[in-house]
Amino acid sequence: MNSFIQLIKEVRVRSFKRFVLFTTTLPGFLCYAVDKSSFLFIYDEIFKKEIYKFKTDTDTPFIIDCGANIGLLIPYVLKQYPQAEIIAFEPDPVIFEVLKKNVAGAGGQTNTTCLQACLAKETGEVTFYPDGADGGTMSYSDSETTSITVPAVRLDEYITKKVDLLKIDIEGAEYEVLESIASKLHFVERIFVEYHSFANQTQHFDEILSQLKAAGFRYYIEHIGIRSEEPYIQRHVDHGMDMQINIYGYRQ
Repeated sequence: MNSFIQLIKEVRVRSFKRFVLFTTTLPGFLCYAVDKSSFLFIYDEIFKKEIYKFKTDTDTPFIIDCGANIGLLIPYVLKQYPQAEIIAFEPDPVIFEVLKKNVAGAGGQTNTTCLQACLAKETGEVTFYPDGADGGTMSYSDSETTSITVPAVRLDEYITKKVDLLKIDIEGAEYEVLESIASKLHFVERIFVEYHSFANQTQHFDEILSQLKAAGFRYYIEHIGIRSEEPYIQRHVDHGMDMQINIYGYRQ
């Protein structure tokens, strides 16, 4: 895309109010979005920084997107691998409808299975706290957050063959879900985990790294989002979290 046109489109998106549905062609198709700030952050990660870029010898890679949100990873993958097979999980019922629209708009409806569900240790139902953007979670709520009940499924039931990329961005449930798929991680070639540290909960960062190491992954980590300039004096907390870290696991 012409850089000037791209800039104009980004400026247009920045002019919107938060938590308002809008459309944009920034990702290369008519894309629906529910919140300008989360859209711009995700768009920057996927399309500009290309943090999920990978190379594989197959024309039909298998990708599992846990925490798909509005689905921006899907058109990015399909642009490189038009015959990719994708499973996308999104628990928020409102955002799930937007996800389906974007999958169709990107021409991915024949490649992609969209499931409206949380990933959890057990199949059933769980309490979910939507935030109208990309931060809905089972792990944290404040006094202003309304809870809903959503379906829950086990991820290991969907890992039955080689997975070229497994993305796990599920707002605090990553540790227990990784535990539940420990016996299936040998199927996974590349794994991405966004780790969320909630200020008033036990941290599991070291255990997640141990899980990945035990499964034969080497990892690269990147601190993102929430920052505390003087952590010994005061730790910044946003949406209940005091730290976010991207973890990239890969085979050597």
